Amino acid sequence: MGRIAVTGSVAYDTIMVFPGRFSEHILPDKTHLINVSFQVDTMERRHGGTAANVCYSMALLGERPLLCAAVGAHDFADYEGMLVAVGVDTTEALRCDDLGTAAAFITTDLEDNQITAFYAGAMARAAGVDLTGISDVSDVVVGADAPDAMALHIEQSATMRARLTFAPAQQIPSLPDETLQAGLDCAWLVVGNDYEMEMIRQRTGRTLEQLRAHGLVAVTHGGEGSALYNLDGVTVVPAAPASAVVDPTGAGDAYIAGLLLGLRAGAPLEAAGKVGSTIASFVVESRGPQGHHATSSEFRARYLEAFGEEPPTVTSIR
Repeated sequence: MGRIAVTGSVAYDTIMVFPGRFSEHILPDKTHLINVSFQVDTMERRHGGTAANVCYSMALLGERPLLCAAVGAHDFADYEGMLVAVGVDTTEALRCDDLGTAAAFITTDLEDNQITAFYAGAMARAAGVDLTGISDVSDVVVGADAPDAMALHIEQSATMRARLTFAPAQQIPSLPDETLQAGLDCAWLVVGNDYEMEMIRQRTGRTLEQLRAHGLVAVTHGGEGSALYNLDGVTVVPAAPASAVVDPTGAGDAYIAGLLLGLRAGAPLEAAGKVGSTIASFVVESRGPQGHHATSSEFRARYLEAFGEEPPTVTSIR
């Protein structure tokens, strides 16, 4: 197999916790004149973004994926250093001198309500990432990104005759109909959670039955596991138990990483899903989508404990 090119977002996530309730500070009859300030008790800056999240977990599993995303030239150095240290190849990242790396500013209250501001920054130029100039690519992952970039990278994967993994996630509402349809038409593997797959059905009219007639569809159900649909039927994969549920953010991206590597290694469908489930279980135990770590022995032990069998050899797990 050739290399894996992973497209999508790279972002800094700033997480703040407001020790109160938004509803007590926002007057329903004055929402047209909002001027509200919240004092927060905690603030954390985390590494995030769909492309970087997928690459990070692939690297933990021993792969050396290509990060093919747009980033800020002046604020990406520390983030890049961490990715390179775990084994991600960042040489194909597009560096924008005049823009910063994308950033999300998320404030959560005591009732888990969230107010989020998102700065696209360099991500808005992700269509400048040209996959066709990269040699030896057999798989392309198209994750949530600028809509024009997603359309381009779907087209380029077809031109390159690379297998497309399509995971539009939170960008489903923003994608033009033709881009969403093209992704589904070209995909070898479509991945999404149950809510996202329902959005796809409503947008395109395509049911799971129709999608699985075209290729492989993976639907995640959080702590209830996942289901893999293809022409042979439905394969249900249980979730690998985590020692604690701290933060599920990014677990879906890790699942994509493990599932794809399992399939590339020729593992049976259920075993490939279990690889995704196992690496995702490490994510929910830590804060942030890239706060987890898994050595070869830890991964093997978790898989063996969860499923009562040895894991497939995905790659040279670090």
